[in-house]
Amino acid sequence: MATRHDTAAAPPAQEGGAAPARQPADPVPELDARRRARLSRRWRRDLRWSPYAFVSPFFLLFIAFGLFPMIYTAWASLHTVELTDPTHMEWAGLHNYTRIFDDDFYWNAARNTLTIGIISTVPQLAMAMGLAHILNYRLRASLFYRVVMLAPYATSIAAASLVFVLLFGRDYGVINWLLHFVGIGHIDWQNDKWPSQIAVSSIVIWRWTGYNALIYLAAMQAIPQDLYESAALDGASRWQQFFHVTLPQLRPTILFTCVVSTIGASQLFGEPLLFDANKASSGGAEHQFQTLGLYLYEQGWVNQHLGRASAIAWTMFLILIVIGIVNYAISRRLRASSPGN
Repeated sequence: MATRHDTAAAPPAQEGGAAPARQPADPVPELDARRRARLSRRWRRDLRWSPYAFVSPFFLLFIAFGLFPMIYTAWASLHTVELTDPTHMEWAGLHNYTRIFDDDFYWNAARNTLTIGIISTVPQLAMAMGLAHILNYRLRASLFYRVVMLAPYATSIAAASLVFVLLFGRDYGVINWLLHFVGIGHIDWQNDKWPSQIAVSSIVIWRWTGYNALIYLAAMQAIPQDLYESAALDGASRWQQFFHVTLPQLRPTILFTCVVSTIGASQLFGEPLLFDANKASSGGAEHQFQTLGLYLYEQGWVNQHLGRASAIAWTMFLILIVIGIVNYAISRRLRASSPGN
């Protein structure tokens, strides 16, 4: 009986009896695997190095406009160099620093900086605390009041100083006109020592009180309401709640604003410069409100002693370092004495 051949059988062998050739493997899965491996390596590199790329503009700008000027200023402070020929330096060692101890104008500027800083910082932070405490309660148009308090901070120093020069004018100033009604004679706000320092401090107070008030307000709104409710159940009044709940909770914020205000006071420059009637860097006819910033500017850009000005700049920098160390020590003390530790 004849055998029936299946139509699905393998094809006949090629001529000469050779076996059929094997079809090549599909290259698409292999290419996809290589592409996925390459993308995975690229993703890992991006995950590792992209944060450094994002922060690199800050460090590049800091090196160009922060670190390099600091190093160059430190090098210039060890030399005698004039503004007329800044490339010509003569080695002076620590002479620019040691002569500061015998410089009466430097110590006068340091005392003025200290007194103006105290006169401006203490009332400023006290008023900011009071304004923040008022705004912490629900008031109508509270957003409007917050914008109004921040407006002086956004105002130009030049514009604010010129307005205060008119307000504190000796003959036609509004302040003397108001003092006349309470029996106080005309005060020479620009030529007397303490009145001039009070006038300069008033500019600082006006510009920065609202800014600090908003910082205090943000810190107050972060205080848990349970503390106030517990104090109210114990019969504490609002004043008692403020002194026994609000102030202890605001200690880190108060310390921060004190440090920032102190640093700003040590670098005070624009307000006393523009308040001077002659618009000079001497801080008045008798240097009665010349700050360290003004004295540095006078030595470097008026007297053209860049080496001496660089030494003054580094003494100011060392003062800021001391302030930072004190801030760190007080912060550690506050954290150690807090109830949670």
